[in-house]
Amino acid sequence: MLERDYDLLGESGRRAVKIGLAAAEWYHTDVPRKEMVALMKRRDGPAIRDSILYYGAMVILAATGVFLWPDWWSVPFLLAYGVLYASGADSRWHEAGHGTAFRTPWMNDVVYHVASFMLVRNPAIWRWSHARHHTDTIVVGRDPEIITMRPPDMVRAMLLFVGLDSIRSFFKMFRYAVFGPNAAERSFVPEHEHWKVAVAARTWIAIYAVVVLLAVYTGSVLPLLLVGGPVVYGSWHYVMTGLLQHTGLADNVIDYRLNTRTVYMNPVSRFIYWNMNYHIEHHMFPMVPYYALPALHEKIRHDLPEPNQSIIEGFGEVIHALKRQLTDKEYRVRKALPETARPYRMDLHAEALGLPSAAD
Repeated sequence: MLERDYDLLGESGRRAVKIGLAAAEWYHTDVPRKEMVALMKRRDGPAIRDSILYYGAMVILAATGVFLWPDWWSVPFLLAYGVLYASGADSRWHEAGHGTAFRTPWMNDVVYHVASFMLVRNPAIWRWSHARHHTDTIVVGRDPEIITMRPPDMVRAMLLFVGLDSIRSFFKMFRYAVFGPNAAERSFVPEHEHWKVAVAARTWIAIYAVVVLLAVYTGSVLPLLLVGGPVVYGSWHYVMTGLLQHTGLADNVIDYRLNTRTVYMNPVSRFIYWNMNYHIEHHMFPMVPYYALPALHEKIRHDLPEPNQSIIEGFGEVIHALKRQLTDKEYRVRKALPETARPYRMDLHAEALGLPSAAD
């Protein structure tokens, strides 16, 4: 059995390219063209409505927290603000980055860059990182957005809930500002985009410097609790939903039904997450806007594994898988398909990599 090498410049990535696992043709459920065209239709209205609700709620919660500060009554309002700030920004960053939230391109660009700043993400790096994630989803050595590796680092996984990646991203900004992307990042960021990496990093650093100076000037941590700080205390929801997406499922396969998880969620989480709980559907058809994903789900659910019925059930599955992978790197959750589904595509690529086939 070949060892997994998660380095984007490592042996696993080279093997994936050699055997055609990288940029492969993925399995898609058949949807009549006319129906798919309707599902892919973009509109400004739903995203404008949801953005008004989202940013309006943030303003109300922040204003209430500031008004009550430093009384303890400010804490629940700031905590709720932090979840909307960090976890809500993650889904807005994601959908606007795909260019599907709004019909009008500049609206997507504005939301994408604002959310990137809120999450301390370099917009040029992450736009191309996420494009690679969709091209080579959970392909070892190719996908830069694999959250948990095998065997999993449980300490790192727990630290993600308090903004570990955002804290690391903050310090990366100084490298981006001076040197631009590193060798691994240059493997997926086109050369003509490198200057954008440096410009964004310098802009983010300047804004955060103003926030820090304001905190020092006022002698209060409140500015940091409103800008920047929420990625520490408000990230837990997007980390939770992010772990649900792929963790514990198969790697090195080219069928989203094997490596991606759809989870039914409560209305509040769905609003924060912008319907990305329909994650198999999103990966199969990434150009379908978030507001059309429930309808897409109904059209193709006959071909998909049964969704997890709740966040709790899904997370139980994730935790069980992580525990098993501590001692068995080949363990993965096997999702049963309904009788109406087309069979799994035989995973010859995984066999060529020296890994077990998820179709076994």
